[in-house]
Amino acid sequence: MVIMDNNGISVISVKYFAQNGQIEGIEDLKDKCTSNGSVFIENPLVRRSRWRSIRVMYLTMFLSSVSFSICMSSIWPYLKLLDSSASTDLLGWVVASYSIGQLIASPFFGMMANRMRKSREPLVISLIINILANILYAYLEDIKTHRVVFLIAARALIGFGAGNVAVVRSYLSGATKLKERTSAMANLSAFQAIGFIVGPGIQTAMVPIGYPGPVHMSGLRINLYTAPAFLSALVGILNLLLLFLVFKEHRVLDEEYSHSIQDPGREEIPDYKPDKIAVASSNIIFFVVLFIFAVFETIGTPLTMDMYAWTRAHATLYNGIILAVGGVVAILVFIVIKILSKWVNERLLLIGGLICCFLGFFVYLPWGNDYPSSQMANIGPEHQLPKNGSWFTVIPSDKTIPPHYNQSTTAAPGNSSGSGSEATGCPDAYQWCSYTPIVTLSQFLCGTALICIGYPTGNVMSYALFSKILGPKPQGTMMGILTASGSLARTVGPIFVSLIYHAFGPRVTFVSMCGMTLITVIFVGFVYKRLVPFKFEKGLEPPDQR
Repeated sequence: MVIMDNNGISVISVKYFAQNGQIEGIEDLKDKCTSNGSVFIENPLVRRSRWRSIRVMYLTMFLSSVSFSICMSSIWPYLKLLDSSASTDLLGWVVASYSIGQLIASPFFGMMANRMRKSREPLVISLIINILANILYAYLEDIKTHRVVFLIAARALIGFGAGNVAVVRSYLSGATKLKERTSAMANLSAFQAIGFIVGPGIQTAMVPIGYPGPVHMSGLRINLYTAPAFLSALVGILNLLLLFLVFKEHRVLDEEYSHSIQDPGREEIPDYKPDKIAVASSNIIFFVVLFIFAVFETIGTPLTMDMYAWTRAHATLYNGIILAVGGVVAILVFIVIKILSKWVNERLLLIGGLICCFLGFFVYLPWGNDYPSSQMANIGPEHQLPKNGSWFTVIPSDKTIPPHYNQSTTAAPGNSSGSGSEATGCPDAYQWCSYTPIVTLSQFLCGTALICIGYPTGNVMSYALFSKILGPKPQGTMMGILTASGSLARTVGPIFVSLIYHAFGPRVTFVSMCGMTLITVIFVGFVYKRLVPFKFEKGLEPPDQR
């Protein structure tokens, strides 16, 4: 039997009783027999509809992550294209703007879903905003003034649309039983990771389009920077169609609580409060997990351009490939997590993920005697003298260069002002370039692999534990707060890493990340016993639903 509430949402809320857990003739429908002999039954048709809707949520999460990651490897060169004087400090604000939008939107959409007792409407609104924001991003070159301001606005609006993540996770919490929760959360995070793979992969595949691209006219520009945004808008429209044609609202009865997780009948849920310390601790842990990811995703392109003298095009291509491979690693991790979570305590998996992130940043630390090549951005024609028919670089007299510093100036075809060539290497504006050893490519790849193992583990375990800590009440608002804490991390993280990296270089940046991660591991140890699923205390029993 399926009960429809006043909003037309199906709520699986039937309980049968049987001797010794047996019901004659309906064994194929039996889902689980509890200790008191009660058996929870779900109509197979409703179950199929419920899981179809859950899969639409998987797709929504996938598209949300694609809209973020599809431009990540090219956002720095696109920013330089729009404003050639832009610095990595400004890059931090551009990257953070997405998370600022999501920070504002997540609690808003979460509360909307709770008040309306529906998920479709908040999702539709968020997707429309996302589609329009991507179109704005694609048309930035046609804007004559304040392009960077509009770039930040476009990324903020894309982030605002991505605030639907709170609604997606809240719906998943209400449409799954407790025993299904960790696996479903792992699947959802896997689709998120797939989005992070496909996004950079799409950007990498579009590099051959080049710039200015096949279509370069006022009102329509299709190039390697704008094509991903147009594609994001199209898949957003596809997502809207699936929400109207396939998605249905479902809420299920959970035998662990003996009443509906998100039952619209408020009076049927006992008045309780989850462990406030556990809730606050979960938000802090999740903040750190997302902070780690924000630093990781922001630092990649500028670090590789400075360390390895990659051009903007090469950095877009190679970082896209690295992120795509990292995403594949993350998917394998999600598969392993689904298996391990049946045998290993979820809190131990969380600690293991954080330790992997710590090791990743530790591997990133620069060592050795090799130093990055200098960009020598301020050396002009007056400092260049012909010698034997060729040109060599003369260092200006006001420059003090240590003897170990690589004084070679590299240049590559690109978008440099007026010369048709693009300066590459470590900018001489960064004083640390003269005394900080290079982060070798093997170091960068090994550290990235460790973070690609640790981050998804911490992400899934944080969400799964938080959902179970909250208990059976509607979780839209609280999931919005958790998502907002993650968005705050992704707001502060890019700004933090841009400022620290600009001023002190990779060594101080990665030492600070090692310290933060290690402190978080210790903190998890302190609150370890409180990070457990909610249970009704003796004397606070759920109402009898017979």
